[in-house]
Amino acid sequence: MQRRTQAEAEGWIGQNEGLDLTLTLLPAKRDERRRRAQRPPVHLGIPKPRTTPSPPEAP
Repeated sequence: MQRRTQAEAEGWIGQNEGLDLTLTLLPAKRDERRRRAQRPPVHLGIPKPRTTPSPPEAP
């Protein structure tokens, strides 16, 4: 909270608004991280090279 005190002393209004926004959004971010940690990993498989047909020979 030192940053908030310093911002008030210096008159940095935007700094306090940014701190408020960060403190408001942190719980939602933490909850999202916890939800994602509970999901099983997605199996993407092993990629295989594409097979393309040979171009037709010129007559």
